[in-house]
Amino acid sequence: MKRAFGQGQLIFPGSLQALAGEKAFHAFFRPLFRQDWVVYAKRPFGGPEHVLHYLARYTHRVAISNHRLISVADGKVTFRWKDYAHGSKQRKMTVTVEEFLRRFLLHVLPRGFVRIRFSGFLGNRCRKQLLPLCKQLLEGSSPPRSETPGSNEAKPACSWLCPHCGGPMMLIEKLTAQQIRRRSVGRKTLVDSS
Repeated sequence: MKRAFGQGQLIFPGSLQALAGEKAFHAFFRPLFRQDWVVYAKRPFGGPEHVLHYLARYTHRVAISNHRLISVADGKVTFRWKDYAHGSKQRKMTVTVEEFLRRFLLHVLPRGFVRIRFSGFLGNRCRKQLLPLCKQLLEGSSPPRSETPGSNEAKPACSWLCPHCGGPMMLIEKLTAQQIRRRSVGRKTLVDSS
């Protein structure tokens, strides 16, 4: 900890200036370590797929899609919006072009900010070293393939061929009837809402 303070790696601006001393810094954290911390995380109501769709709206879409824009005329923009306070009814709003652009630009990230931050082996700090290591470890975990023709290696029996390319098709996942119904209902809801 001494080296971090000596090299100036930690900066304490403004009201945190009092924590710049090593003793003050440790005195601040000491009571925090004496407490048991409990993270309360409720299960999402709609399940993990609901959370994924919710986050995807923020990471992979623009602030307003074209189908919600009704008209742009006489310096005014009219668009549709959902009024969640009154039963998710579709409403129309007309604002000036300047106000529309101001609202739209609230959703544009400042320079240098990213929507998705990776952590772990995909984090920027260690991706260069850990990604090749992960690939190397994954290659080492699978049995080596024999490239010689006519080898005695048992190949998985192919039950059917791809109608497009003629290559062997592999079974990846088996779904029960209930899982198929759930997925088809979820897709129908997504199609209906867009």
